[in-house]
Amino acid sequence: MIRWPNILRAVGFFILALTGSLILTTLCALFLGSSDLSPLISAVITAGGLGGFLTLAFRSPPREFSHREGILLVVITWVAFSALGALPFYFSGHFASFTDAFFESISGFTTTGATILEDIEALPRDLLLWRSLTHWIGGMGIILLGIAVLPLIGTGGMELYRSEFSGAKSEKLAPRVAETAMALWKLYVAFSLAEYIALRLAGMDTFDAVCHTFSTMATGGFSTRNASIEAFASPAIEAIIIVFMLIAGVSFTLHYRLLVERRARRFFGDQEIQFYLALVAGGTLAIAAVLALSSYEPLEAGRVALFQVVSIMTTTGFSSANFELWSPFTQLLLLALMFAGGCTGSTAGGLKVARLFLLFRVVAREFRRMVERRGVSAVRLNGAAVSENTIQSLLNLVYIAFLINFAGCMALTALGVDVLTAIAAVAASMFNIGPGLGSVGPADNYAHLPALAKWVLSFCMLAGRLEFYTVLIIFTRSFWRK
Repeated sequence: MIRWPNILRAVGFFILALTGSLILTTLCALFLGSSDLSPLISAVITAGGLGGFLTLAFRSPPREFSHREGILLVVITWVAFSALGALPFYFSGHFASFTDAFFESISGFTTTGATILEDIEALPRDLLLWRSLTHWIGGMGIILLGIAVLPLIGTGGMELYRSEFSGAKSEKLAPRVAETAMALWKLYVAFSLAEYIALRLAGMDTFDAVCHTFSTMATGGFSTRNASIEAFASPAIEAIIIVFMLIAGVSFTLHYRLLVERRARRFFGDQEIQFYLALVAGGTLAIAAVLALSSYEPLEAGRVALFQVVSIMTTTGFSSANFELWSPFTQLLLLALMFAGGCTGSTAGGLKVARLFLLFRVVAREFRRMVERRGVSAVRLNGAAVSENTIQSLLNLVYIAFLINFAGCMALTALGVDVLTAIAAVAASMFNIGPGLGSVGPADNYAHLPALAKWVLSFCMLAGRLEFYTVLIIFTRSFWRK
């Protein structure tokens, strides 16, 4: 049986944490000299009132969350954050409807980076800051943040940790889950601070450096400029962002092993990281070669190709060039890299590199079985045999991902969206990338899509961010069965 008072009280605490972020943004807006604080203040009052009501109305003592309660809390919290996070946008009058404001908000929290804004630079700085902050909060995960700072989670934290931190394999770095979450957040903050300092030294002003740091470390892609990173016309800034996108695309657990425990062999010997870097290198060389044969100088082709490959594969979505103008081959290769994504346990989206690596090995094993019918061979990752249950779960996940992709594409085309845009928009949303192809390319936006299409894509964003199962399972009869 699901204990709703337990869940709603926890949701209330998370909403109060969101209110704290809104208050911080309001204070920053005062410092920035914003002429109209009413959207933020109204959002603070609404979120604070709801959070306060839930924590006071359901005063049951903290209890251990069951598996079902953990899943439900994760989904409700993400939806609540997206809805309440949309209020500053909606109250500002810069968004035509709550649908647009919600789309922008859930795109921020899920670190997708898809936008409905046609002129980003027309948005006030306080809203641009809040927009980027939604990335940073959602990057490491709302629930993971709660586990780190809210004691109410108690002994039930592991259920939320498993539901929220996709790909972490529930590996604890410390005896208590809260300590594990805090260790990961410290790394996240440290990397963010390092990138901010680097961007300032490269010539970016304080405001832009903060916003782009939030977007980079969360692999989100919201920029303060219409032309994204291309607007800065700085190879140094591009190089810094490439480095930190690559860092954000690697498991933070492995970062901890390398930087805190000094276990370099485990880090560089990890097969997922090796495959991750190989895909980046291979994709860059292929695209750079095509660009060099067209209108780009060789060095320029390499720089542009590396930035765009890293941006797409880590699902960040920044752009340093309009790749819609590139050849069909390069566009198709970038679309394939969208599906690959970053490493498990990173802030990146996509199917994850480890899963892609295992899929190759599963297919290779099936070929061996066709030749050696009596042979027994195991699928291995980092020297350890992968269980058949894990392989089956992997195949099920891939099947569900493509099923949602197909259903989303069918829904968008039924609403009048062209095929290329539908395929790219759904893939960019469910794998949390942002820019796609067709009319939602890097130089375009999602504003022109029908309202219902935006809700379909919002669902795809949330489903992809929570690895599909967490969202879809609540729609099954067995989940609600006593």
